[in-house]
Amino acid sequence: MSTMMTIGDFSRATRLSAKTLRFYHQVGLLAPARVDPGNGYRLYSTAQIGDAQVIRHFRSLGMPVQIIGEVLAADGVAKRNELIAGHLTRLEVQLDQTRAAVAGLQGLLAPAEAPLAVTHQSVPEMPALVIRDTIDLADLGDWCTGATRDLEQVLRTTAIVATGARGGLWSTELFVDERGPAALFVPVASLDDSGAPLGRARLELLPPVDLAVATHRGTGAPTTPSPRSTARWERTSPHTSWASTARSGRPTWRRLQTVSEPPRSAGRSSAPGTDPA
Repeated sequence: MSTMMTIGDFSRATRLSAKTLRFYHQVGLLAPARVDPGNGYRLYSTAQIGDAQVIRHFRSLGMPVQIIGEVLAADGVAKRNELIAGHLTRLEVQLDQTRAAVAGLQGLLAPAEAPLAVTHQSVPEMPALVIRDTIDLADLGDWCTGATRDLEQVLRTTAIVATGARGGLWSTELFVDERGPAALFVPVASLDDSGAPLGRARLELLPPVDLAVATHRGTGAPTTPSPRSTARWERTSPHTSWASTARSGRPTWRRLQTVSEPPRSAGRSSAPGTDPA
């Protein structure tokens, strides 16, 4: 028969504070073996020490209380491992976000470089394979990954011929209001699709534009163009040009080109964010 312990003794045995034990009781994660009906004191069994140690270990690994409860209640090893793997994935995403934030802060502390050169360029109308959507800013990275995959699928499975590097069009609303229109495109030879299925992509003739162009060279973490920043670096591209053009008094961003060039020193951007391509 298991020995009963007061909350104080159980706290010392498990290295969980009495306050934490009361909280775990409240949320149903670790209920005491018995509550004295006369005085309301919580009593724990020595058989509960193992569960308490497992809970403490998972909490030290950043696992939410709700997930710990699901792990303890899991029916079988496969379900338990699935829950643990899900938490691992969340930690990896958080780690990537932390690394991006660290790189952004390091960029702010880096020695100032020469002023960013801005040139003007007139781009004629351009036939392009385009995917458009209205998205939340938080979803920009995932959306661009999916849109890139779909554009590449169309190019692989149809006779449509790409004539330039992939580009993007981002509305100011997307950054100011955290929701707005976004587009990813690939310049193509013509608007003739020969009846081939394009999925969510469409062939469009992008209008001519006059652009202010800046190029950011470096090896820093990716950032997203914003109304205060005309350049960004992509980890996959050593040389990327971005431009802005005002339409109805509000700027739109377009990536112009990506060419091979040895990377120079890392640059900085005033708007760290999600890699849109």
